[in-house]
Amino acid sequence: MPTQIANYVPKGIEVVLQSENGMLRRRPYPLESEIDADLINAGKETVTELPGSSYFSSADSFGMIRGGHVDLTVLGALQVDEKGNLAIGPSRQNAQRHGRRDGSGRGAKRVYIAMEHATRDNQPKILKKCTLPLTGVEVVDHIVTELALIDVTPEGLCYAS
Repeated sequence: MPTQIANYVPKGIEVVLQSENGMLRRRPYPLESEIDADLINAGKETVTELPGSSYFSSADSFGMIRGGHVDLTVLGALQVDEKGNLAIGPSRQNAQRHGRRDGSGRGAKRVYIAMEHATRDNQPKILKKCTLPLTGVEVVDHIVTELALIDVTPEGLCYAS
């Protein structure tokens, strides 16, 4: 879901989008005539670039986030709990593949999670306590699903109004 954000930025509003695989300043998905198979996002989907786009390594991309240079990050997740803990993958392999062991989103001023409300077999993905290995500890500020916008507060989860 996070990779679709560029498609919903209204015309006339400037938002500088960064892809975790190392692209800064991208546009929505390309039209058929604009496809360049070398330009892909973290989901391996083709994207288009804006004038002034730049490219860098995935390690530099996460360094920008961890270094506090990003105002807001939107991540996908398999689970989020009431403390704002985050599990993005079923094992350490996922975290290691992205060059981190802990702290997805740590360093960004705000962390949003964009995900489906439930798994394919209708199990909740928003839990009292994550059951999968954590990728980030108390890093999530907001959860966005197809059913709700939820704030993570010191008192627990709260439906946003």
